Amino acid sequence: MLSQDEPQIASIGYNIGASSRQRAWVEIDLAALTHNVRQLKKLLSPKTALMAVVKADAYGHGAVTVAMAVLQAGASWLGVATIPEGIELRAAGITAPILVLGATFAPEQVKEIAYWQLQPTLCSFEAAKLFAQTLTAIDYDGALPVHIKLDTGMSRLGPCWQQAAEFVQLVQSLPHLHIASIYSHLATAECIDQTVLRMQQQRFEQAIAKVKASSKLPLPCLHLANSAATLTDSSLHYDLVRVGLAVYGLYPATHLQSVIELKPTLQVKARVTQVKIIEPGTGVSYGHKFVSDRSLLMAVVGIGYADGVPRNLSNKMTVLIRGQKVPQIGAITMDQLMLDVSAIPDLQPGEIVTLLGKDGDETILADDWAELLNTISWEILCGFKHRLPRVAMF
Repeated sequence: MLSQDEPQIASIGYNIGASSRQRAWVEIDLAALTHNVRQLKKLLSPKTALMAVVKADAYGHGAVTVAMAVLQAGASWLGVATIPEGIELRAAGITAPILVLGATFAPEQVKEIAYWQLQPTLCSFEAAKLFAQTLTAIDYDGALPVHIKLDTGMSRLGPCWQQAAEFVQLVQSLPHLHIASIYSHLATAECIDQTVLRMQQQRFEQAIAKVKASSKLPLPCLHLANSAATLTDSSLHYDLVRVGLAVYGLYPATHLQSVIELKPTLQVKARVTQVKIIEPGTGVSYGHKFVSDRSLLMAVVGIGYADGVPRNLSNKMTVLIRGQKVPQIGAITMDQLMLDVSAIPDLQPGEIVTLLGKDGDETILADDWAELLNTISWEILCGFKHRLPRVAMF
C-alpha cells in the first residue's frame, strides 16, 4: 500500500490506473525538465530558437508529456526520428513545428508527413524528387516545409557538403517544396579535442557560403549544434540548436558540467517483494554467479532486464534504500533482481528501491551505469521498456 506522504504523481503515456507504482516505475520530474530548458535558453541569443529532441519516446521519458512541458518552458521546435513519433505528438494535439530527423524513401511516408503537417529532412537528390512527385500526384496545396541535411563529417545521412549548392538549387526548382532550414550533425562535439568539430563547422560555413552565392533567395534557418555543441560555444548556435540529452538533465561530457546547472529528470524505482535470510554457501539466481560467504539478509525486487535493467550489471550495481547504498547480488533476471540488504535488518516488503535517482544524500545516475557497462548514458535512458509505467511528478 502506498504511504500517504509519497509525492503526488500522475500516470503518463499508458493506461495503468492505480497500479502504477505497485511493482516498478519511472518517475519524470517536470520541474527539473522546465529548469533544464530555461537554463539552456540562457545560453542562447534572442535570435536562436531551441529544438527539444523528443525522439525514442523522449529518451525514455514519455514523448507527449515531455513535449508539452518543454514547449511551455520555452522550446519552440520538437525533433523526432520517425514519422510515427511525429504522428503521436500531433494526435495528442501538439501544434508546434516538428522536424523528422530520419530519412524518407517511400510515397506513403510523404503522404503521412503532408497529412500530419510534419517537416521532413531531405537527405538525397532522389528523396527531393520523390517528395515533389508525390505531392504533385496528391494535388498538395501549397509548399511543404523541408529541411536539407548535409554530411559535413558524420558520414551518415545527407549529401556531401560540397554538393550543398547543387542540392539547394534542385530543391528550389521542384514544386510544392519550401526550404525551411539547412543543417548538419556533429560527430565529436562532446570531445575536448575540437579538431573534428571545427573542421565540420568550417565545412558547414563553406557550404552555406556557396549556397548564398548561388541562390537568389535569402538563406533559410541554419542549425548545427547538438547538446554538446550548445554547451561548448555560441558560435555553433546559428538560428536553432537541437538539444536532446541536456534537456533531460545529463551532460554529454564531464568537462561541460560547469557550463550550466542541469537536473536529471528521470528516476527508476521498484518495490521490495520479499525479504529473507540465506545461509553461507547459498547460490543466488541463475548460474549461481554469486554464492554467499556468510549468512545475509536478501531482498527480492520486482524489476529486471525485461524492464530495461541491463543484465550485464549483475553483481556490479548498487541501489538506494532509505538513503543507503546496497549491492545487487546474483544474475539479474527477466522480472526480478536480488539485493544484499544486511545493512537494513528491519527492511519490509513494499519498501521503495531507487535504481536511478536520488534518495537522501545519495544519487545514482545513468552515467554511473554507463561507466560500468562501457557505454553511454543515452543508451541507458532509452533502454527502459514500456511495461514500466511513466509517472510525472508535479
